[in-house]
Amino acid sequence: MDATTETLSGGLLDNVWHGDWERNEKIIDLNDGGTFIEGQPHEKFDELRSRCPVYWNMENPSWGPGFWNITRYDDIVEVSRHPELFKSGDGINIAYPAEVYPDIINAVVGNMICMDPPLHRVYRKIAQPYFSRSRIAGLGGRVLELATGILDEVVERGECDFMADVAAPLPISVLCDILGVPHEDWQLIFDWSNTLIGVDDPELGGSQAKVEATFMELFGYGQKMIEERRKSPREDLMTAIATATPEDGMEIPAHLLNGFFLLMVVAGNETTRNSLSGGMLALCENPDQRQELIDDRSMIENGVEEVLRWVSPVNYMRRTATTDTEIRGQRIAEGDKVVMWYGAANRDPAAFDRPHRFDVTREPNPHIAFGIGEHFCLGARLARLQLQTMFGEVLRRIPDVELAGKVRYVRTNFINGIKEMPVKFTPQGGS
Repeated sequence: MDATTETLSGGLLDNVWHGDWERNEKIIDLNDGGTFIEGQPHEKFDELRSRCPVYWNMENPSWGPGFWNITRYDDIVEVSRHPELFKSGDGINIAYPAEVYPDIINAVVGNMICMDPPLHRVYRKIAQPYFSRSRIAGLGGRVLELATGILDEVVERGECDFMADVAAPLPISVLCDILGVPHEDWQLIFDWSNTLIGVDDPELGGSQAKVEATFMELFGYGQKMIEERRKSPREDLMTAIATATPEDGMEIPAHLLNGFFLLMVVAGNETTRNSLSGGMLALCENPDQRQELIDDRSMIENGVEEVLRWVSPVNYMRRTATTDTEIRGQRIAEGDKVVMWYGAANRDPAAFDRPHRFDVTREPNPHIAFGIGEHFCLGARLARLQLQTMFGEVLRRIPDVELAGKVRYVRTNFINGIKEMPVKFTPQGGS
């Protein structure tokens, strides 16, 4: 290692992985959405953590030579805490196809989650008041009202698609409230989010033309809202974004406005939705743990943390090396992509006792489902509130819910998303 090479602090190199390969043995293709069609590949993640914790994955040659994958908890924490070595500014997805419209790429890469300090903190500050502890605490009544209304629509039926009928409506409703999107447009926002997050899934994304059209429709809708808020400000997040002057008193440029709206729509919706559906699946598959929560409702908060660890709703985030460096003795060149797999980290036996056991009493539970460091999820408090509220109501009103058919996952490597989850339960009266 020459004098210009940086290494991670925190003791990682005390137990280095002495790999120095350009083409390691192929264990799994993490670039293929089909790898995740049955959920996260935990057996392969276990193998990577033990045999190949810094794993090289080839990719489409038009996108790049490949990317490094890290699966150990400590490695992901250290990379996340060193944005000076591993930046977000080149994007957080593995690749951005060159044939996609420049306006789309500018918005996807030009949003807060793809910024590095100090600029990231400038833009995060715009939205932060809407996700503060006091603001979220004040939403408790509204979230309960929405959760109650959603369950009122299904409890008398005795069966439903838990994803479509229960998990999906709550986060999109809460998000649209915060943004100031009128009720009649909630379904539109939901459909756009589905298309964009399911870009690799034929049932959701469809053709490239459909995906590109969806991006442009979403941007157009956001731009119209921005124009309206600049003329007639309201008490909502879109007004805060529209009227912000974060850099030298200048309004946020158009591509960053598009990126801001895109981030709010997708991140504010998908993470909670997938935690609700994935968490309900875990409770159905572990009835003893569900009974723990039914018997002691004070455990729901703790149970939600285990749901987040277990589900890990965002599969990965990417960083890019800013200089030649090393992870566990593996040389990482400046410009190399480094992909952090949160679901693998949250099942690391070095960080969690019996990691493959779903345990709602688990303590401590230092999961990183919301990330860690500079880009810790801005909406974590809001997600927790929604999860605690909805699980509390489901277990109160339809405690015997169980699977009634095959669970189907979104074909994507980016989120751990269920697209269909039939369940049945004893029909109940209204709230």
